[in-house]
Amino acid sequence: MEECPDRQRLDKWLWFARLAHTRSAAARLVCEGHVRVNGQRVERAAKAVQPGDVLTIALPLDPRLLRIVAIGARRGPFEQARQLYEDIGAGPERRAPPGAR
Repeated sequence: MEECPDRQRLDKWLWFARLAHTRSAAARLVCEGHVRVNGQRVERAAKAVQPGDVLTIALPLDPRLLRIVAIGARRGPFEQARQLYEDIGAGPERRAPPGAR
């Protein structure tokens, strides 16, 4: 099965964006119902996401509201992963890029 270049599996995107330590942890987060895409609860790790989708993620001690900006090509360093999303649920202190304060 060929992946569409403007879409990506949710578990894979979460892993590339460094919101989960492993891809299986990302899949577990989705399957346990801790992720919403555009307000709809998702329970399938294979759910396709694309730029513009809004994710609500109930991470332990840190709920996040993120807008997908780009699809990942690989799991890179934090600076590269941070470019995959915009944090829209936080104050200006969290939105600022690292080192910009």
